Amino acid sequence: MIRKIVVVEDDQPILDLMDILLKKLGYEPVLIANGLDALTYVRSQPPALILLDIMMSPLSGWEFLELLRAKYNLKEIPVILFTASPTVPGKMAELNDPKLGILQKPVTFDELKTALRQFLE
Repeated sequence: MIRKIVVVEDDQPILDLMDILLKKLGYEPVLIANGLDALTYVRSQPPALILLDIMMSPLSGWEFLELLRAKYNLKEIPVILFTASPTVPGKMAELNDPKLGILQKPVTFDELKTALRQFLE
């Protein structure tokens, strides 16, 4: 079973926290600070799951997701949107993607654990 989880987040303290939490849960985190680098990585080494920040630059989480799903046809990789934005659940519902979940920042250890189980077990 693939244990790699790609975390796409431009905030270094959050990357550091996700590194600690994911290792504690037994996963191998791959921390990437922008969407462009993450797309390159994911295309060559598909992970078990992607934790994706929405508010990033130069590529937003929504743009990353569109490229991942439509252009690169990587629809089988579960993606959990990782955001503080209150508008994300509405937009997410419009996409109707069964491999798409959401975690509201700040996320607790138990919330992360539950979300990962939902998509990986």
